[in-house]
Amino acid sequence: MMANDMHDERRDPTQAVEETEGAAQGHEAGPGEASQADTLAPLLAERDELKDRVLRTLAEMENLRRRTEREVADARAYAVTNFARDLLNSADNIQRALEAIPEADRAGADGAFKALIDGIELTERDLAKTLERHGVKLIEPKGQRFDPNRHQAMFEVPDPEVPTGTVVQVMQSGYIIGDRVLRPALVGVAKGGPKPSAAPADAA
Repeated sequence: MMANDMHDERRDPTQAVEETEGAAQGHEAGPGEASQADTLAPLLAERDELKDRVLRTLAEMENLRRRTEREVADARAYAVTNFARDLLNSADNIQRALEAIPEADRAGADGAFKALIDGIELTERDLAKTLERHGVKLIEPKGQRFDPNRHQAMFEVPDPEVPTGTVVQVMQSGYIIGDRVLRPALVGVAKGGPKPSAAPADAA
């Protein structure tokens, strides 16, 4: 009887393979799971696109903020440019008035004439200080190497003792505002002397 029982418990190999394949097919994604994956794919793509747009927008806003800060800073620094340029004519006239007085007359001046000279000099100093408070500074290039960005050469002066390219005479003062040239200095430049050294030109 035990032999019969053991014989009954034996299974046909073909039947076992079929049952295994059926079980495997039972674990394959059903129609519902496939539909869910198809629905999720476009949503994920849309999420990624929105994320990319948000990041791009944030980057553009940061660039705009920085650009606006630069423009505001420039506006503050250079807002008086046109007004300062107009004042330079007054500064030139004051300087010409002082230069028109011979040194001998200035040294021997007294009374009302001396008071007039002192008043003109005071006005010149006050005007220079006012311009400087607003970022406008005088360029003093005499004795420095010629800088085409800040100086305008009007003529050349033969001088074998001075390095070629040195500013030896200033015809009209120049001014800068911030790091920009408001008006270049009109200068005379030496020629015929030794070659200039390799040292960089002075900022003035």
